[in-house]
Amino acid sequence: MKNYRYTLKGLDCANCAQKIEDKIAQTDGYEQVNVNFSTSKLSFKTEKQNNVKEEIIEIIKSLEPEVEILDEDNTIQEHSERNNSDILRLILGIIIYALGIYLPFGKTFMICAIIISLIILLSRTAKKAFIQITKNKVLDENTLITISVIGACFVDKTMEGIMVIVLYEIGKILEAKAVSKTRKSISDLMDIKPEYANLKNGEEVEQVNPGDVKIGDIILVKTGEKIPLDGIVINGSAEIDNSALTGESALIKVEEKSKVLSGGINVQGLIEIKVEKIYENSTVSQILNLVENATDKKAKTETFVAKAAKIYTPIVLGFALIVAIFMPIIFKNVTYSQSIYKALIFLVISCPCSIAISVPLSYFSGIGKASRRGILIKGSDYLDGLKDIKQIIFDKTGTITTGNFLVSEINSLDDNYNKDEILNYFAMGEKFSNHPIAKSILKEIKDEIDTSEVEKFEEISGKGIKYQYQGKDIQIGNASLVELDGKLKESEGTTLYLKVENKIVGSITLIDEIKKDAKSTIKTLSKIGIKTKMLTGDKKEIANKIAKEVEINEIKSEMLPQDKYTELEKILEQRNEKNKVAYVGDGINDSPVLARADIGISMGGIGSSSAIEASDVVIMTDELEKITEAINISKKTNKIIKQNLTFAIGVKLLILILSLFGIADMWEAVFADVGTTLITIFNTIRILK
Repeated sequence: MKNYRYTLKGLDCANCAQKIEDKIAQTDGYEQVNVNFSTSKLSFKTEKQNNVKEEIIEIIKSLEPEVEILDEDNTIQEHSERNNSDILRLILGIIIYALGIYLPFGKTFMICAIIISLIILLSRTAKKAFIQITKNKVLDENTLITISVIGACFVDKTMEGIMVIVLYEIGKILEAKAVSKTRKSISDLMDIKPEYANLKNGEEVEQVNPGDVKIGDIILVKTGEKIPLDGIVINGSAEIDNSALTGESALIKVEEKSKVLSGGINVQGLIEIKVEKIYENSTVSQILNLVENATDKKAKTETFVAKAAKIYTPIVLGFALIVAIFMPIIFKNVTYSQSIYKALIFLVISCPCSIAISVPLSYFSGIGKASRRGILIKGSDYLDGLKDIKQIIFDKTGTITTGNFLVSEINSLDDNYNKDEILNYFAMGEKFSNHPIAKSILKEIKDEIDTSEVEKFEEISGKGIKYQYQGKDIQIGNASLVELDGKLKESEGTTLYLKVENKIVGSITLIDEIKKDAKSTIKTLSKIGIKTKMLTGDKKEIANKIAKEVEINEIKSEMLPQDKYTELEKILEQRNEKNKVAYVGDGINDSPVLARADIGISMGGIGSSSAIEASDVVIMTDELEKITEAINISKKTNKIIKQNLTFAIGVKLLILILSLFGIADMWEAVFADVGTTLITIFNTIRILK
């Protein structure tokens, strides 16, 4: 199946977005259909080869004639033509109505003026209503408003009918502007996409599209420019602002051999970079894709609201009919004219826009805010789940600790091997590994390592490595791998042993620093009622020392990757399903556990690509305090959503009740519709601040 993505220009109604998604999903041949209202993006999969776009255009136009379907690469240019034409139509309709009422040209002139003004004011809404009823057999807000306005005229409430459509149109114009403002606020947070790359070709420099640059090419980044692709500095030095990627304002000094990430800004200096990743695999591209596609995975709240909106309007319409027909029968002092008027108020109030818009915008705003702080959340369901975390399980190396090991001791345990030879054996094997320990050992080697005679290299998860050198079997790893007999005295720190053939001939001891924010993060998590646990493959003495220092609740040591997975399974079986369990890790061996946890959190700086891929949340800075920040963003987003839903539903119910007692009329009903929509949108923007 092929993936398709399009931009929907003019999509300013969340309820309309849901209708488009449902209609395409119900069409044969289309799967995984998603309309992301927050980004105006449509995505789906299909095996169809021909006329896919044409069919999609036909479906969308049948629902929303004013929506344009653009290729994904096309950006929506901000424009006001449609709003301007709506404003002109609004003003013209009001003027014609006023002329009919106030000019002394007789009743016939007045009636004609009112009809003309109604046609002008109601044309757009009535047209949409007609399309929905005739083509899609759907009753939506356009139908309800049209019925209400025309009905008001028939019960001799023409003035109120005119005011309903005028206020509704004003609300729609303001709503479109508010949605556009919110989208722009989010896009400004993520304004990290590089527009060009300075490709160096000999002595010449040419500005090219970042997507045209290949691995190994040399690019030039000047002061004030964004770094377009990931790579390594080969010439020059500079100060880099990575705040758009990590949320940290402190500038980073880079020089030769320093790695740089795309999306950073060169604040001062001139550097030449050797490109290590093509644009689609670069940091900036992955971040943008993650954020843009994040709300494709919808939270339960968002899914519930979307489903509720489908049955909400028909229920209210049915209730309005009951009021119109039976109220005069039950209450003798109520006329049919009055009961129909009350029913029309019900119809105006029942439009679900404020409910449908506020929820997806809130989740997208939360994800945008998190990404600006260096926290990538891969879906609104994961953002929603963060607030429900009651237990966090931590890996040790690279998570609680920095993963930057320092070699503290090199010990020869056999007179036939000196320390330099032992270190060289270690380096030859670790040259083929990406583990943080391997990198730390390789830092001790000053000369180039000859690995030409290394054969049959194998990495043994959770234990170490083995290989053959000049026909000898070499093993490097922990006590379990080399079958330590217990006679050797272990040093404080992580000790790896070298076994040549069947004899342990040497060892290296490494120490690993605890992250500066580890203790404060564990304390904060404990204060907000979250239990903490550490699972590590390291030996008991080291694990206990670190756990005591950071004040972690519980610890299990000397565990293999499969042991961690089994332990997580036990925890998941015992906990309440409403209470989420998160796992925080960084290595390849953490990938299965990250994928199995309710919320998998990986370290994006030091973490392996498989761990990042398996996780639901990526901490770009490797700072543990970002976990509490992510939880706080989740809680704030959820709080805003609850406020919006409570306010919108509460106001609508209040006006409904007041209308039954004759206290509220259509003016208040319009506020209950468009007014609540605008207020919930502006309340949602608070998430970004």
